[in-house]
Amino acid sequence: MRVLHVISALAEGGPEHQLRLLVRRLPHESEVVTLSRPGAVGDALRAGGTTVHELGDVRDFATVVRLRRLIRRGHFDLVHTHVHRACVPGRFAARLAGVPRVVATEHDPTGEAGRFYRAGERLARVTIAATASVADRLRGWGVPDNRIAVIPKAVAADEFTFDPAIRAAVRARLGIPPGAAVVGGVGRLEPGERFDRLIRAVGEVPGATLLLVGDGPARDALERLADIEGIADRVVFAGAVAHAREMLCAMDVFASPSERTYGLVVLEALAAGLPALYARCEPLDAPAARVEGVKRLTPHDRESLPRALRVELLCCAERGFRRLPPRTAGTRYDADHLADEVDRVYEQAGRRL
Repeated sequence: MRVLHVISALAEGGPEHQLRLLVRRLPHESEVVTLSRPGAVGDALRAGGTTVHELGDVRDFATVVRLRRLIRRGHFDLVHTHVHRACVPGRFAARLAGVPRVVATEHDPTGEAGRFYRAGERLARVTIAATASVADRLRGWGVPDNRIAVIPKAVAADEFTFDPAIRAAVRARLGIPPGAAVVGGVGRLEPGERFDRLIRAVGEVPGATLLLVGDGPARDALERLADIEGIADRVVFAGAVAHAREMLCAMDVFASPSERTYGLVVLEALAAGLPALYARCEPLDAPAARVEGVKRLTPHDRESLPRALRVELLCCAERGFRRLPPRTAGTRYDADHLADEVDRVYEQAGRRL
């Protein structure tokens, strides 16, 4: 079966990496079209042998027209749209191209999307919700439960294997001493991600270095905060990266202070053998989740994070900063499981014709 995946961008975001993991594992002939210029994820897809089409800077009806032409020319059997900005034109283009099998994946549709969502949703067979909260939002917009499939975001654990040579190289490049105790955080530098809490917490952990990976509008404010807290020389801003593995190799303890995240980056840290502290991680919050070297921070307790950091770094020192074994939150969050579940959705979409 020939499948065309439609996505708005192929930069460094979560949906883009989820698409990359999926395409590598699906037992179908897949191609990808991006509605903007492809970035690092697009390069990775091409390097893996996937054809990536760039639609160009088009808007509204022109997007639908060009997508329709591409779908017809490629003789695709199924169109899979990803993220709301691509779902709307992708669904309409597939219908106009005569492709009845249309599947959509939604990661975090905004409230604005709800006004128009149901009209376009009728053009797809199934909408895959990447989280339970997204599924609840879709139901609130009137999408019938039998047209929603919840398939959680996933991690390919083998992509995060710890390598001491990478650790040494990254630390040398960033100016971090080989023996430094490094606390790490990964994510977009926005106020809601609460990296300010992490900076203040590291200020209460003598000798610890903080490695922040990511970029965003809060970076300048966070740099000023580090200076105010008197630890500017102990905070390293690495900027955005295409893949987190190298940076995770350079860390000793991972911390995620955000209370609004899904928590996929916490699972990546576990796959890299790091002890992890988190405020919220949906896969680990399940009652059955029991994972070694993981601690949930106490909400509204300002001392919870610095206290936990001191304890974890002490444990790291006691074991000579050796890595923990790679851990997972279970097969439900494995990339192979993601592909298997999506393939079942494709089969169901075919049976509904």
